[in-house]
Amino acid sequence: MAPTITAAMTNSQEHLTLTRKLRKPQVEKLRREQISSSIEQLKSLLGPEFLKQEPDSKLEKADILEMTVCVLRRLQQQQQQKHADFSPLSSTVQTSNTKEKSPVDSAPWRPW
Repeated sequence: MAPTITAAMTNSQEHLTLTRKLRKPQVEKLRREQISSSIEQLKSLLGPEFLKQEPDSKLEKADILEMTVCVLRRLQQQQQQKHADFSPLSSTVQTSNTKEKSPVDSAPWRPW
């Protein structure tokens, strides 16, 4: 009886392996679609910022993510600056912030 159980388990394992191999491309496709959808949402939410940078060019996903990070960093700096305006050390904080160049003003990084 032991050989029959082993054969049944082997067939079962092969079936699971085959099922996983067939399902993996579908799962990967859904993952890529979710990423693309989220990037498109970012692009639409930050549309005016993108138009300031490169009005007529097609932005790649990496460009959209990079520009989103830059916008969020700028917003974070503005928020920190507003909090600093209410503290007694506000002049020191403002001086150090003005020396840094905003990452939004620079062009997106491209390897080519």
